[in-house]
Amino acid sequence: MSKPPDHAASGPLRVRVDKWLWAARFFKTRSLAKAAIEGGKVHCNGERCKASRELEAGCELRIRQALDEKTVIVKALDEHRRGAPEASRLYEETPDSVAAREAASALRKAQNAMMETSSGRPTKQDRRKIHRFKEEFFRDDD
Repeated sequence: MSKPPDHAASGPLRVRVDKWLWAARFFKTRSLAKAAIEGGKVHCNGERCKASRELEAGCELRIRQALDEKTVIVKALDEHRRGAPEASRLYEETPDSVAAREAASALRKAQNAMMETSSGRPTKQDRRKIHRFKEEFFRDDD
């Protein structure tokens, strides 16, 4: 029997971007990963890439999903999808990316809280307060 190459034990040297994104659990299917890449939502080392581009360890990926944008550094390569704890070992998110995502999340929460305070139509209690305020305001002018 022939001896397998040394890189077979440590994992592949290169993996397609769409396959890696699927294995790292950024997308549920490879076709979703491919669609995101083709839609310009994934950049490799600062430029748009194709789904067939081969990644190497150390590449920087910028991935936009819904309202969030993540910048990750590829630490390891794998063609197989595994559990979330193992998948998270394939990459490391940059500190700037984490801070930007948290700031954007806090801003969205603050905007949602402001939108929730006004339900549109005043309640009976609100109407009574409005009437009291108007009565006091117009009485003082006389």
